[in-house]
Amino acid sequence: MKHNKVFKSILSTVTLSTMAVMVTPALATPINTNIVAVVDESGSMGGEHAWLPSMITSLNAALLTAAGVDAFSATYGLTGFGGNGGHRPGHKHLVGGGDFGTAGQFGAAAGSLNTSGSHENGFQAINYALNNYGYTAGAVKNLILVTDEDSDGNTPQASVIANLSRNNALLNAVIDVSFKCGDGTKALGMSATKGYKADGSGGFTTCLGATAYGGFVNSLADYVDLALNTGGAAWDLKELRAGGNRAVSFTNAFVDVKVEEIITHVPEPTTVAFLGLGVLSMGMLRRQKKNNMDNLA
Repeated sequence: MKHNKVFKSILSTVTLSTMAVMVTPALATPINTNIVAVVDESGSMGGEHAWLPSMITSLNAALLTAAGVDAFSATYGLTGFGGNGGHRPGHKHLVGGGDFGTAGQFGAAAGSLNTSGSHENGFQAINYALNNYGYTAGAVKNLILVTDEDSDGNTPQASVIANLSRNNALLNAVIDVSFKCGDGTKALGMSATKGYKADGSGGFTTCLGATAYGGFVNSLADYVDLALNTGGAAWDLKELRAGGNRAVSFTNAFVDVKVEEIITHVPEPTTVAFLGLGVLSMGMLRRQKKNNMDNLA
């Protein structure tokens, strides 16, 4: 078990994140998603437990902006693992009295997480979250794994890979692994196509050639490709723990990327949204090209 020395630093910065994420819709994108946070309950995780409610509030606001009220359905669930006794295997923390609830109800439920353990079978917890929740029909399934250690126990990684694929589920992993851009600069995290790095003032930029390195024991091998291969991203938990503008950048990048992922996975017909960095959907570009050809004709 590791000691979290930056609990107050994370607490002091997470509240800023709700003001910094800007998602301006060009056209409303229908959003139907269930998001489950799969959270380590070992003794070093208090700061991350405090971060989650603020991050979910920011994510919910960004998704609502992208969708518009009439096309928005996002609910949140919470799985704990790695604590002592009954908190060791994956288990539910009820949100609003059930599997899923609102962002506000998620914040209340996060208060039931504890920091009593030290043995973290993340693979088992991911499988539990996929197999034991009443997901909404047609919803984009999202898991957000938050842990500072690798996966303990004997749950095979192959079972998780198959389960994520069978459920067509996105996975983001906030883990103790480092990332860097192709030019060698530090990155907050990476997707399969790009890296994300802090800009020094609470925002973020993207970079090419991002790679993962280091990390706690087998965390890189356990979780990085697992997340990237679902269309999700992997993130350096140490950047969140750094506090200050780096923690704000971390949250803003995480939320913006999550919105982009969810919109990308919305079933056809696709529509479009501008994210914080002005990401255009391919649907918009195809329609523009067709209109230009029609005009030339």
